[in-house]
Amino acid sequence: MSRNTGNASGGLGLGTVLFLIFLVLKLCDVIDWSWWWVTSPLWISAIFYVLIIVGVFIYYYLEETSTERYLKKLRKKNGKDK
Repeated sequence: MSRNTGNASGGLGLGTVLFLIFLVLKLCDVIDWSWWWVTSPLWISAIFYVLIIVGVFIYYYLEETSTERYLKKLRKKNGKDK
């Protein structure tokens, strides 16, 4: 028999757990919040992940353009730029 030793993350995230707690409290009339606030753990975490992805893309774009500028300046210094 083979055993699967890989670690698979199948758990719930913090945003999902908070949403489920807020949902149960809202449906049981324990809290009188707007549905925007009940679902806020979902959309706040989604916005957070999108901002991280955008930040990574901006970083790599700036890194790429600064490398190209450096290489262009180096070629010009060595007289190889046409």
